[in-house]
Amino acid sequence: MIKIYDLPTARKTILKRTPLQNMTFPEALLAGTERLFGAGVTPFEAVARILASVREEGDTALRRWSALLDQDAPSDFRINAPILESAYRSLTENLRRAMQIAADRIRRFHELQPLPNWETETLGGRLGQRVTPIERVGVYVPGGSAPLPSSLLMSVIPAQVAGVKQLVVCTPPRPHATILAAAHLCGLECVYQIGGAQAIAAMAFGSETIPKVDKIVGAGNLFVTLAKQQVYGIVGLDGLAGPTETLIIADETARPAWLAADLLAQAEHDVLASAILLTPDAGLAQAVQIEAARQMENLSRAEIIAQALDNRSGIVLTPDLETAADLANEYAPEHLCLSVADPSALLPLIHHAGGIFLGETSFEVLGDYIAGPSHVMPTGGTARFASPLNVLDFVKLSSVIALDGSSSKALSSQAALIAHAEQLSAHAAAAEYRSGATYV
Repeated sequence: MIKIYDLPTARKTILKRTPLQNMTFPEALLAGTERLFGAGVTPFEAVARILASVREEGDTALRRWSALLDQDAPSDFRINAPILESAYRSLTENLRRAMQIAADRIRRFHELQPLPNWETETLGGRLGQRVTPIERVGVYVPGGSAPLPSSLLMSVIPAQVAGVKQLVVCTPPRPHATILAAAHLCGLECVYQIGGAQAIAAMAFGSETIPKVDKIVGAGNLFVTLAKQQVYGIVGLDGLAGPTETLIIADETARPAWLAADLLAQAEHDVLASAILLTPDAGLAQAVQIEAARQMENLSRAEIIAQALDNRSGIVLTPDLETAADLANEYAPEHLCLSVADPSALLPLIHHAGGIFLGETSFEVLGDYIAGPSHVMPTGGTARFASPLNVLDFVKLSSVIALDGSSSKALSSQAALIAHAEQLSAHAAAAEYRSGATYV
């Protein structure tokens, strides 16, 4: 059953953030890591071992780790276009239509995001900005306890809109038909069946089969996240995704059954998922608690939900909606749902959230699948400084400097003064040659 917390207790427990490096890992996970990698080996060390071996041995290491960790070592990592198309044809017509609608909305949303090239001549000559796509991007698509074709659509389509030339999509062996179908829907030529930290290593370093990429995007399990953390700088990253999270602010006008359903949908993802409700209405809190217990009885992943509700989830009683908004900003959730009578009035108080869902009809599950914005959003409080995956994640900006002669000469003498102040005489000399000063 989901617990109801007073505010001081919630601050010390479910609303308290723990940095990735300070996380306490579940005993079962630590035991499994030691069983596979040896006594005393931590998840951090296990990932480092995987990365080093793939860097040195390429496909040989990939097959070894795949056999050990996924109990499957494919003879060919590539799944080519005809198989992708066959998987798409195998789906029901209704599911194909739903996926097509989702893909169209995701594409249309991201095509509206501006990517401006611009120039000005107001600063002497030409200065400007040039936007160019990243050439090769790796996309990780989870495929563990639940297949997530939506994650492929939400990552690949913004990259295509940005103009990325080559997309390298990796997902664990024997991927579900829906993931392959999503790849076909996006027009991909192939998908690579390799998962976990070894997939991140393959995309970061390259192997005989899998091309080296310039940036990796997409969420995964703990080992995927740790691998991304360790290859940062070798490749770019979209971010380090932690367990998924939803925070709902609700008042007395919200419907308990809908709130309970939204909390359970979030908890369904993972035993470490966070599903939190903030409300000043004690009666609503109790009604949601009862409704959540009732609805759980009929859900296929009830065991996972129960653990998630017990670990990092709960209902928090707040003095008022303004306090709830302050708590939301402190928590900086991946998903923030405003299930209140006037969500637009509360919106100006919100400063930190990956996605903001206004009103009960704009619920998070629509954002997960079909609303339009990418569902790859910042977790773990990183919404304080990070954004949802978008077209800008797949381009880079170059500054263009083309000063005219007179502006260059005038500015060079000023640059030389600053260079001397920094005690960089070679910098000063390069500027003074252009300024016409006699350099000694």
